[in-house]
Amino acid sequence: MTKPTPRNTHQAKKRFGQNFLVDGNIINRIIRAINPQAGEHLVEIGPGLGALTNHLVDKNCQLDVVEIDRDLAQKLEAQYKDSPRFKLHLIDALKADFGALASTDQPLRIIGNLPYNISTPLLFRLLTFKSCISDMHFMLQKEVVDRLASPEGRKTYGRLSVMVQYHCHVEPLFVVPPSAFNPAPKVESAIVRLRPRSRTTTVTDPGFFAQLVNACFQQRRKTLRNGLKLVLKELPADCLQNIDLGRRPETFSVEEFIDLANQLSAFR
Repeated sequence: MTKPTPRNTHQAKKRFGQNFLVDGNIINRIIRAINPQAGEHLVEIGPGLGALTNHLVDKNCQLDVVEIDRDLAQKLEAQYKDSPRFKLHLIDALKADFGALASTDQPLRIIGNLPYNISTPLLFRLLTFKSCISDMHFMLQKEVVDRLASPEGRKTYGRLSVMVQYHCHVEPLFVVPPSAFNPAPKVESAIVRLRPRSRTTTVTDPGFFAQLVNACFQQRRKTLRNGLKLVLKELPADCLQNIDLGRRPETFSVEEFIDLANQLSAFR
């Protein structure tokens, strides 16, 4: 039987970016989107007061939760102490070894209402574990979801778009208003689904690819040639095929960035 949600007697802590989800309709929509199945291995980041945990703990899944707030961790341990497949990890998600949680035959499904102040670095960290992840469902600031899903040519398209889309299929699901939280944030949120992808064409040097994309978008209003000066001491003449260095970085698709990185890596 589903356990009652803990009463919200916890004072939200700004340093942890805490905004607790309290809207039952939104909670149910998220659970339907995740659609947890028996036997799966779920990892919830930032369970808070258990709004989602409460609906996940009795799905006959292995449920690991990652919580940094010691006070919340104590509440959650007490609430779910009789749930044999529930395990709490008191740790900063930015330092957690998600690979250590996975087994060879059961990939992880990651879930989280991510604090706005750590969402981008946490996404990049999770991408390093994508080989053991089947999908991820996150509550993020709507602006971040717009950037994740943005096609090239838009103002929202940038480093985050290219790097995440290289690794994952990005599917925005629905918008969540500030009124769904306590305390209410000042911005809209959104739910996004990320599914690690297998590419037929991959980058030959992932580290250089990340460095290249970052450098290009540091000067997004300038031409690609300007961005390349930050990663190459000298650009060999006529070294690139089918790439116009006079274009702006924001006009290049993910596939074009892959091609660019692979061509340039030979001249480093």
